[in-house]
Amino acid sequence: MANSLSAKKRIRQNAKRREQNRARKSALKTDVRKLTDAIHDKKVDEARQLFRTVTKRIDQTAAKGTMHRNTAAHRKSRLAKP
Repeated sequence: MANSLSAKKRIRQNAKRREQNRARKSALKTDVRKLTDAIHDKKVDEARQLFRTVTKRIDQTAAKGTMHRNTAAHRKSRLAKP
């Protein structure tokens, strides 16, 4: 257990950030799953719309520091691949 005030504050900050990161990752995974389902079901218009939202969500996740920018680029590239 932390003794100093700054260490206790750091524990609180880490817990808050961990929750935010988990929520971002979970929402991203859900969106990617919807996109892959639309692709497999051959729903072209829906897949195009979902691709835009997924790439936006990936960029937002990378901008917040939850995901590295190279990882974001890698994932977008893999999703865009035919």
